[in-house]
Amino acid sequence: MPSQASRVVVVGGGAAGFFGAIACAESSRDQLEITILEGSSEVLQKVRISGGGRCNVTHDQDDPRIFSQFYPRGSSALIGPLHRWRQSDTVAWFSAHGVDLTAESDGRMFPVTNRSSTVVDCLQQTASNLGITVTTGMGVRGIGIHSGEGFKITTRDKGELSADAVLIATGGVRNNLARAPVDSIQHALEPPVPSLFTFRIDDPELVDLAGISVASATMRVPERGLTVNGPVLITHWGLSGPAVLRMSAWGARELEACGYCFELQVDWSGGSESEASLRSKFSHQRQSHGARRVNNSSILSVVPRRLWGRLVRMAGIPEDILWSGLSKAQITALCRFVLGETMQVDGKSMNKEEFVTCGGVALQDVDLTTMESRRVPGIYFAGEVLDIDGLTGGFNFQSAWTTGRIAGASIAAGLQG
Repeated sequence: MPSQASRVVVVGGGAAGFFGAIACAESSRDQLEITILEGSSEVLQKVRISGGGRCNVTHDQDDPRIFSQFYPRGSSALIGPLHRWRQSDTVAWFSAHGVDLTAESDGRMFPVTNRSSTVVDCLQQTASNLGITVTTGMGVRGIGIHSGEGFKITTRDKGELSADAVLIATGGVRNNLARAPVDSIQHALEPPVPSLFTFRIDDPELVDLAGISVASATMRVPERGLTVNGPVLITHWGLSGPAVLRMSAWGARELEACGYCFELQVDWSGGSESEASLRSKFSHQRQSHGARRVNNSSILSVVPRRLWGRLVRMAGIPEDILWSGLSKAQITALCRFVLGETMQVDGKSMNKEEFVTCGGVALQDVDLTTMESRRVPGIYFAGEVLDIDGLTGGFNFQSAWTTGRIAGASIAAGLQG
């Protein structure tokens, strides 16, 4: 009689869970019984809504050392895994499974169809073709460890499943359901806090400028030692854009510690001007275009006209003042607001569909060559449940593909001896 197939349970039906299950099946020489358990009613939800419904699958940077620099948590730890399953491996895998990717000017890579459903359908169809069972509405309450007998997975409806190996890929551990499998095996967790969020600023004048973007601004939070440079978008609630998201990611713990209330300094020139160079430009403007009004004639191409008008008002300069009539005190005030306007941030807002969590399973407790727990043999981790999080641009998905692939292949190798 043939021996019973080894059983693998994947907890979490997101990108890492699906890719891990698929990798396990593709890497196995023997038949494995692989089951994906998803607590919600739908699998691959983040894949479906990411990138505005287009799915930013990965980034076009293939050098693992450079790629790893886009992870505020897990940067050095990911270098090895990214060598074992690179960005180019992800692109090649999806292409081999009928999903071609294309890179945009900023390096983000999307399916050529521009539809996330293409990626979702690919993963679901591949899993189905490999005989992987997918069960939704099946949250996991805990994992029991039975020496010599594998694991018993207790589900929310109190039913039990047996497994010889378990891959935990529940995503960010910001809620009790996501943490339950990890807590049940007494694994250490780095405290979860939000990453990739925007800044809430109570300023009526910003509301009036909603939609204006600045290609390159420098933002600083001096009390927390944070400085970033990049595009900024003014919104009806405050500030967003790549520079804001980058600061929120790198400063996730620092900004959480101050309750998301802090002073933000913004250099609207993006560091391209010093006070001396700005004064020189003001002087030239007074001599060459002295009859023009200050409030509607920005001398900086990087500062949109409407934003310039706001900076002039904030500097206390009346709207009818001409360049020729600008006083030394007014010049000093305008320099201050252009090069270092201070705003009071009084909270955060999540960035559209982005909901990345800083924190998760402590990396020192995971063998990153296999993604197996150092504490509980037979338990593996992949994706955002690990204390790894990246910036926007496809980096979080690539972490999911990489750790999921390594975990799935390692499970297959371990069960086959």
